Amino acid sequence: MATVISAAGLTRTFQTKAGPVAAVRGIDLAVREGEILGFLGPNGAGKTTTLRMLTTLLKPTGGAATVAGHDLAADPAGVRATIGYVAQCGGVDPQITVREELATQGRMYRLPKAEAGARAGELARELGLTGLLDRKAGALSGGQRRRLDIAMALTHRPKVLFLDEPTTGLDPGSRADLWDLVRRLRDKHGTTVFLTTHYLDEADALADRLVIVDRGEVAAEGTPSALKLKHGGSIDAPLQDTFLAITGRGPSPSADTAPVAV
Repeated sequence: MATVISAAGLTRTFQTKAGPVAAVRGIDLAVREGEILGFLGPNGAGKTTTLRMLTTLLKPTGGAATVAGHDLAADPAGVRATIGYVAQCGGVDPQITVREELATQGRMYRLPKAEAGARAGELARELGLTGLLDRKAGALSGGQRRRLDIAMALTHRPKVLFLDEPTTGLDPGSRADLWDLVRRLRDKHGTTVFLTTHYLDEADALADRLVIVDRGEVAAEGTPSALKLKHGGSIDAPLQDTFLAITGRGPSPSADTAPVAV
C-alpha cells in the first residue's frame, strides 16, 4: 500500500527569551494510504507541533516531509489542496446556517455556485446533517458542530484528513457517533486519517496503528495489540498501562501548544 505521509528528521525549535526550545527533535514516520493513524504523546511531547508542520501551519526548522505526494517545503499549496484539517477549537461561524457554512466553504475551494450547493447537500447526507441545514451553527450541539467541522474539511474530497483531538468535550454518544464516521470515511472513501487524541480508549478503538511521541521524538510505534503485548505484557492489557510503560507519563489533559518546554 502506498505511503501518503512521509517524514524524515522533522524538527522544530522555537526561539524564546529564555533561549531555544526544541519542541520536535527529529520525527520519522510513514503513514499508509487508507490508514487511521493514532498520534499520541504526553503534554509537551510535540504531537500538535508535528501536526501543525504536516498541515503547513508551521514551518519545520529541519528535516523533510511529503504529504499526498507534495513536498512540505517546496509545495505547501499542493499539500493544502489535498488535505482536510479539523482543529481542536473548530471553525464554524455561529451566526450563519449549516447550509450557508458548507456552501461558503465550497466557494472558497473555487467550486461554482451550483456545485458548491450540491456538495453541501451531499456532505449533509453523508454526515447526518440534512435535517440541520437551515439551523444556525451556533444552535448546534457539540457533536453536531464537530460533524459540521469535519464536513467542511471534506468539501474538496481530501486524500488525508487531520483530526486534532476531535472528540474533546463530547458526551459518550456523540463520541461513538464520531468514531463511526471516521471509520466510514476510511472504509467508503479510502481517506487516510491522522488522529491526535488524549483519550486512549479512542486510540485503541479507532487506530490501525499508533505512533507514540515523547520529548519530541518517536518513542514507539505499532498496532495497538502489538504495543500492548510488547510493553504491557498482554494484548488485553489496558492501553493506559502500555502508554505509561513507554513514556513514564500519562496522556495530556489538553493538547501541547507551542512553545512548550519538553
